[in-house]
Amino acid sequence: MNIFVYTKSLCPNCKSAKQLLQSKRLPFIECDFEDPAVRVPFLFAHPDAKQMPQIFIDDQRVGGLAGLQAALKQLGL
Repeated sequence: MNIFVYTKSLCPNCKSAKQLLQSKRLPFIECDFEDPAVRVPFLFAHPDAKQMPQIFIDDQRVGGLAGLQAALKQLGL
């Protein structure tokens, strides 16, 4: 399973999402949304993204923290 977490510093939901994944021992790649090399292509591909974090599991966008919780529950994790 490939998990990408787009985050911003000082974002409480970003921190909670990372802690949730760590507590379930699920490896993930954190992408720093404050880095223009990450932000610009992301916003081009997903202009409707309005909040952080943005999480993708196996290339499927699950949304933010609530979306991650729902996706993990659906996967039985």
